[in-house]
Amino acid sequence: MKVLLLKDVYKLGRAGDIKKVADGYGRNYLLPQGLAALATPGMLKQADRIREKATEERARLNQELSSVAEVLEGLELVFPVKAGEMGRLYGSVTTSMIADAIQEKSELAVDRQQIDCQPIKTLGVHEVDVRLTVDLVPQIKVVVHREDEPPESAYELSEEEIVEAPAEAFAELKAELEVEEEQAMQAEEELAADQAQEDLTAQSETADSDSDENS
Repeated sequence: MKVLLLKDVYKLGRAGDIKKVADGYGRNYLLPQGLAALATPGMLKQADRIREKATEERARLNQELSSVAEVLEGLELVFPVKAGEMGRLYGSVTTSMIADAIQEKSELAVDRQQIDCQPIKTLGVHEVDVRLTVDLVPQIKVVVHREDEPPESAYELSEEEIVEAPAEAFAELKAELEVEEEQAMQAEEELAADQAQEDLTAQSETADSDSDENS
C-alpha cells in the first residue's frame, strides 16, 4: 500500500514523504499509531503543508535535543552478567535495562522505544543507536562482561570466542531436523499408499458394477 507519512518514521522517511509499505506494516502499525495515512488524492494535497510543518518542528527538536545527543554520543554503559563458556548470556540485556542505565549514569530520561537494538545475548562491546529525532541518533557503547571478570575483558573477546551456540547444539538440532524430515517422508508415503488403495478399491467397485450390468 502507499501511505503519506504524517510524522517522521525512523529508517522509513520524513513527514510528508509518500512511501510504499507492506500492507501489514501499514494497517497494523503506521495507520493505528497515527504515523501515516493512506495516500488518497485528498491526503496528497496536504503533503506540502505536512512537510513544512514537520520541518519546523524537527528543527525545534533538533535544537532542543542537541545537548542531549552530545552527552549520549559515546556514552559507555557496563553490564556485569552471568554467561556460559561460549559467550552466551543466561538471559539478556534489554532496552529497558539500557534506558535505566542511561538515566543512572547521565541523569537523562530516555524511552526504551528510542533505543534501537534487540535484546543483547552475547558478551562483548555492542554499539547501540538512540533515536532522539530522525536527524539526531547518538551511538552509545554497551559493554557486557562476565561478572567475575573486569569490564575490559569484553573488549578482548574475538569473534571466534563469541558464537551463537556450541557445535554440540548444532549437531542435536541437525539430528532433530533429520528425524522430522524422515517422519514427514514416512507420512507422505503412508498417505500415498492409502490413496493408491482407495483408487484400487474404487476401480474394483466400478468393474463389479459394470459386470453386473452386463449380466
